[in-house]
Amino acid sequence: MLVSLHFFSAATQSKVDIANYPFCTIDPNVGVAFLPAPLTCPCAELRQMKEEDGRLEPVSDDDPRVGSLCEPRTGSCVAHKRLVPVFLVDVAGLVPGAHAGKGRGNAFLSDLARCDALIQVVDAAGTTDIEGNPIGVSDSEEDCVASIKQERDFLVEEITAWIHGIIEDGWVRGARRVQAEGEKGLVDHLNEKLSGLGASTTQIKIALESFTSAEPEAGQPWDWGIGFKKILASHLRKAIFPIHIAANKAEIAPGETWKELQEEMSNQGAILMPTMADAELGLRRAGAMKFIDYGAGDIDFEITKLGKQRLKAAQVTALEAMKDTMKGFGGTGVATLISKVLYESLGHIVAYPVQDETHWCDGEGKILPDALVIPGDSTSKQLAYSVHSDLGDGFIKAIDGKSKRVIGADHELSDGDVIKIHSKS
Repeated sequence: MLVSLHFFSAATQSKVDIANYPFCTIDPNVGVAFLPAPLTCPCAELRQMKEEDGRLEPVSDDDPRVGSLCEPRTGSCVAHKRLVPVFLVDVAGLVPGAHAGKGRGNAFLSDLARCDALIQVVDAAGTTDIEGNPIGVSDSEEDCVASIKQERDFLVEEITAWIHGIIEDGWVRGARRVQAEGEKGLVDHLNEKLSGLGASTTQIKIALESFTSAEPEAGQPWDWGIGFKKILASHLRKAIFPIHIAANKAEIAPGETWKELQEEMSNQGAILMPTMADAELGLRRAGAMKFIDYGAGDIDFEITKLGKQRLKAAQVTALEAMKDTMKGFGGTGVATLISKVLYESLGHIVAYPVQDETHWCDGEGKILPDALVIPGDSTSKQLAYSVHSDLGDGFIKAIDGKSKRVIGADHELSDGDVIKIHSKS
């Protein structure tokens, strides 16, 4: 996923330079955010089976993991809430004219091809201009609303212009393929032109269907002028690069400046959420120091015994004020937004590959050590490739660890599946 700097640092806890001027980031930062899996960890089901069989005592009151049995190689699991790794990419701010080379130009735009989703972080409080320069806190809700829309519109326009430039180049050759091969020729031509952006054949077909429906009088591709090609580029942008928005600094915004755009984006199937990245960053750091009990996606936190001993009165007061603010917003929104994009918009699921389908463990006896985030339509063979290419190449069959049924290569997985893969060595 593509995000921006404060949001990136808050989500991943990565130590990166954060400064209040444009292009503090030049080269992309890559980090990992650990987000709650959408379903309870299967180790809850395993514990229940063991307890019912008399092989395990009930959870004790002093269990620090509150019953979790799994042994994650990455992430963690407490009270059967499994945190799974998600890669995030932060890039330098985009400025108008990037498609023509301004700012980092195509270097920024090419970073998009590495990601499955784009989260644009906009300033809900109007403290910066469109190029990221600080201008102070705005007290005008109307100005902030206009600024948010301007930020969103220029990103849409830049990506659309970038795509238009790519498809415009070589259009005559593409039109000839359409004359010879029909619609398939156009799909194949666009697929070849846009594959470098990470576009799929399915996305291109969706864009063409949307374009045809919206422009019934467009005629044949070889007759399309620049206007129709720009409209097609717009439909391609929506299919390849859906944009979600973090309306950041929501806690200091002069009202719900994001509300109007939130409703508009919701109608288009996109997500906008108010976020407080600075608050999330502070809370996660306080949590790492054991001053508070707080985790990704939590809507509240508690000051620990150590925190009460070490924190100054002013810091405790600030934290209590933050608790009240979080109640109004339902948390800081950072992890919640990423989770919604990942699980709802992209439709990803979490699968648990194991080597022993009976005890749900690996070869060393570690219970459910891996939790992989994969596309929702993934098959058992595709899961094998996600684990290791050799496992996919040698795939024979798989076993559903919950039902103990044998499943084939084309079996579509469900969220929370525990899967044993049999493969030729």
